[in-house]
Amino acid sequence: MSIKFIHEASEEYQRIRRRVPLGILHTEAEYNKAVAVLDDILDEIGQNEAHPLADLAEALALFIQSYEDAHTDLPDVTASEALKSLMEAHDLSQSDVPEIGSQGIVSEILSGKRELNVRQIRRLAIRFGVSPAVFIPAKVEARKRTHITKESAHAKK
Repeated sequence: MSIKFIHEASEEYQRIRRRVPLGILHTEAEYNKAVAVLDDILDEIGQNEAHPLADLAEALALFIQSYEDAHTDLPDVTASEALKSLMEAHDLSQSDVPEIGSQGIVSEILSGKRELNVRQIRRLAIRFGVSPAVFIPAKVEARKRTHITKESAHAKK
């Protein structure tokens, strides 16, 4: 890579950073700006995963999630409780969340008979502008960490 290319890329990156907070979010103001920009991008792209701004939305969502993970304590609720709460806050019915599937599937998830899958969690997080962790129960996360710790211990032997 040439020095000229690096300088041009740096200038372009700084220009974009003035509008979009790409990078680790250090303050609540940066976080709020990132959430607002992500909301605007999601309004523009809708459900079109092939939209040119979809990668930018995903990157921004990761920075937002990182900030939330470091600065907020999520209440210990089930995925269905979190979804119910978000649906109520947005005045949505079961048929208003096609990201999950049919109304029957939504009903099963809300009643706790079925769990959200990774695809559904990703789409809901984007739809509601929240961290995917909102839909992952704390007990599951704790089990994953315990499992990883056990695997690490076995690997060290």
